[in-house]
Amino acid sequence: MADISSITKLRELTGAGILECKGALDEVKGDFEKALDIIKKKGFAKAAKKEQRATAEGRIGSYIHTNGKLGVLVELNCETDFVAKNDVFQQFLKDLCMQVAATKPIAVKREDIPAHIIEEQKKIFMEEAKEKPANIAEKITLGKIENFYKEKCLLEQTFIKDTTKTIKDLLIANIAKIGENIKINRFARFEVGEG
Repeated sequence: MADISSITKLRELTGAGILECKGALDEVKGDFEKALDIIKKKGFAKAAKKEQRATAEGRIGSYIHTNGKLGVLVELNCETDFVAKNDVFQQFLKDLCMQVAATKPIAVKREDIPAHIIEEQKKIFMEEAKEKPANIAEKITLGKIENFYKEKCLLEQTFIKDTTKTIKDLLIANIAKIGENIKINRFARFEVGEG
């Protein structure tokens, strides 16, 4: 039998319903980590089912740093205007604005990064590894390209408020919490003095 504090903690971490949390804890005889995995997997399944649904509603969030020299706009889409007004959706949008301000991503996902930028990075990384044997230089370059994606693609970045999660993890968790498809459509980051 799952205890109320574990159910509450699991619900706070995942946004899943009380019965879903209780069921997951009962299924694994109270093992919190295993229950968390079950809920996360169900959240991924829910998100995958909703992924094809149209996201024609949403909001644009903004952040202006206190010194007035940094500003961010993020467009977050959802299926209905009702969800766009939801507190969970609004908080996620604020978190995304702060993330973009703090981490300077260049694209939402890796497919959005222009090919010429990736080619430039590969040349830089190959040059850095030129003293190594060709097969090792290639592996080093591929590893650095993966790290480049994790640093520059918003969905792959580590969340600034919780380094155990990526932005994609947060997106999936919010889709599961809200029950609608959510899409980070685009963002713009402006900083005084940057070209």
